[in-house]
Amino acid sequence: MQRHILIIGSGGREYALGLALKGENISLYFYEGNGATQELGENLVAKDFNELYEEIARRGIDLVVVGPEAPLSEGIVDFLQSRGVKVFGPSQRASRLESSKAYMKDFALRYQIPTAKYMQSTDKQKLKDFAKTLQAPIVIKADGLCAGKGVIIASSQQEALETIDEMGKFGSAGERIVVEEFLDGYELSLFALCDGKNFVLLPPAQDHKRLKDNDLGPNTGGMGAYSPTPLCNKELLEKIASRIIAPALKGCESENHPFCGVLFAGIMVVGGEPILLEFNVRFGDPECEVLLPTLKTPLLQILDCCVGGDLQNLKYEVSDEFALGVVLASENYPYSSSTPELITLKDFDSNLGHIAFGGVEKKEGRLYATGGRVCVCVGRGKSLLEAKENAYKICDCVEFKGKQYRKDIGFRAL
Repeated sequence: MQRHILIIGSGGREYALGLALKGENISLYFYEGNGATQELGENLVAKDFNELYEEIARRGIDLVVVGPEAPLSEGIVDFLQSRGVKVFGPSQRASRLESSKAYMKDFALRYQIPTAKYMQSTDKQKLKDFAKTLQAPIVIKADGLCAGKGVIIASSQQEALETIDEMGKFGSAGERIVVEEFLDGYELSLFALCDGKNFVLLPPAQDHKRLKDNDLGPNTGGMGAYSPTPLCNKELLEKIASRIIAPALKGCESENHPFCGVLFAGIMVVGGEPILLEFNVRFGDPECEVLLPTLKTPLLQILDCCVGGDLQNLKYEVSDEFALGVVLASENYPYSSSTPELITLKDFDSNLGHIAFGGVEKKEGRLYATGGRVCVCVGRGKSLLEAKENAYKICDCVEFKGKQYRKDIGFRAL
C-alpha cells in the first residue's frame, strides 16, 4: 500500500525525518521544507492551517509528523485531528510542557518529578527577593518560547537582578519569569516516543550548545550531538524512565491531555542522580539527526504504533552503532543573518555516514547556504571515536564561504 506522509518543518531535523522515512512505497511531503527536502519529496505551500489541510486532503496524506515546537504550541495537532487526520505530535495543551516553562516547573512539582528549586511569577520584586536567597550562578528563564534564547545564566546575584529587569526584551514570552537554582553536573538529552500511556526510549544523547570549542562562546540551537553517550549507564537510564518520563505521561493522562509524540527531557546529572532541567515536546535538533540512524525498527512502524496507541505490541530495537553529528553553520551564526553562499559537495563513501541539510535553498539546481545552521554531517561507527572521525571526514567534503564548526564534538565522552 502506498503511504503519503507529511513532515512539518524546514530544518535539518525534518530532513533527517524524511531520510529515515523514505521508501519505495512512501510519498513524502514537507511543509515548508527547505532546498534539499525537495530531493526527498515535494515541498508544499500554504498560508495557514486551513490551506494546509486542503493540501493534505487533496494528496490523500495519511500521517502528519510535526517537527518544530511553534506549530505544536499553536494547536496544529488539535486542528488536524478534528478533521480526521492522523498526527504524530502532542496536543496544544500537552505542548505547554515546552511552551510555558512556568507550567512545566509547576507540573514537575505536582507529579514529584525531581527538578531544581525555583520560583515563577510576573512580580519582579518577588523574583528578586527569591534570587537573593540563591547562590550564584543563577538561572533566569523567560516563560514562553524564545527559539532557544530565553535562558540566561547570571554569574552573580547583581547580574541576576538586572536580568530579571531586562526580560521584557522577550516581549510577551518574558512577562512571566522563572528563577531557579543552578545545578552543577553534566547534561543528557533523553527522548521518549509516546503513545499516550506507554513509551520507548531512544538511546541517550548529548548536545553541544555553545558556539566554540571547549564550550566557549554564546549558546546556539546546537552545534553537534552524539549518541549513545557512555555518560549514561543502564541504571541511570532506568532512573530517568521511572522518575521523570513515566510520571510525566501519567500526569498528562490524569489532566486529560494524553501525550502522543516525542517527549524530550533535558537532564542534569548531579552526583549520579537525574534532575529535570526542561521538557521539550519534539525532537531536538541536532539530536534527531544522530538518533534516527541508530534505529533498527523502522521509524514508520514506531510512529504508527504511537499514533494508534499500540506501543506495547511493538518489537523495538536499536543498533549497537554510534552516531556523531557536527553542525556546519554560516559565517554570522548565531548573531545575525548571512548572505547566501554556494555549497560545493565532494563525493564521500556513504558507509561513513550522511548529511542532513537545514538552512539551504535551491537556485537553478544548485544548493546555497542561506544562514543559520546549514547542515549536520553525521558519522557512524562501531565506536564513538570512529563515528567522530567519519563525521569530520564528511565535514571536509562540504564547502561554502564562511563555514564554521566545532572541532571537538564528543569531547566530554572521549
